[in-house]
Amino acid sequence: MAKRWLELPLFAVPLSWIFWASCVLIVIAWAPIMAAYRLFTFRSDPARRRSGRLHLDQASLAVRVNPFWDFRVAGDAGLDASRACVFVSNHRSNADPFLLSLLPWDMKFVSKTSIFRIPLLGWEMRTAGHIPITRGDANSRSAALAAMRETLLAGASILLFPEGTRSEDGSLGPFREGGFRLAIELGVPIVPLAVRGTERALPKHSLTLRPTSASVTVLPPIATAGLTAADAPALAERARAAIAGTLGGAFDARGGEG
Repeated sequence: MAKRWLELPLFAVPLSWIFWASCVLIVIAWAPIMAAYRLFTFRSDPARRRSGRLHLDQASLAVRVNPFWDFRVAGDAGLDASRACVFVSNHRSNADPFLLSLLPWDMKFVSKTSIFRIPLLGWEMRTAGHIPITRGDANSRSAALAAMRETLLAGASILLFPEGTRSEDGSLGPFREGGFRLAIELGVPIVPLAVRGTERALPKHSLTLRPTSASVTVLPPIATAGLTAADAPALAERARAAIAGTLGGAFDARGGEG
């Protein structure tokens, strides 16, 4: 591997901290840009689609200056970016949002409330229209669903990790049905995203990066027209099966590794 030297702690640790420091600087630099952009697009962009895309651009910039990561996007499924949809992705690592930011569309992430408490970054996420949720909190879940509904009705897309948390062992867990019920209710399509390789990019409970090639594959949209709430479990399983099929033989139909 051309970047094998980056595996050595002598290089990996200081370069990782330089990367995180660069992320902080990017967030600081982006704040006045986002404030000005939101001010001037307040009336013309009520769904915050352009503000949201601008926010994701800072994460994609961080990917491009990162010497450890070779992140790629495969396919776009002929997606109509002007139409709201629900993106659903498997969740491998905290590096997933960096990879997903390379997709060319605005997507409102449904993210942990704790991230919104990070100074400046949290303000930028709210300004971009991302949606906070606290795991295990019924009131937070209801508020998040209401915000998701409002976002979709305004014409913007959302992105969910329907497993609910990062995979501990790389297996693909069962998909929760809430986002799928909402997509059926509003008649918006589901777009599955298959993420591969990010668990190595940023191992769990670590800030030290590792040289990694990772990818996200955009799969064909799944229409929800004509479906009812009773179809949500089958819709969730269909999206999960599409992702599992793309990831290959490492996943069986139940979510365990084969």
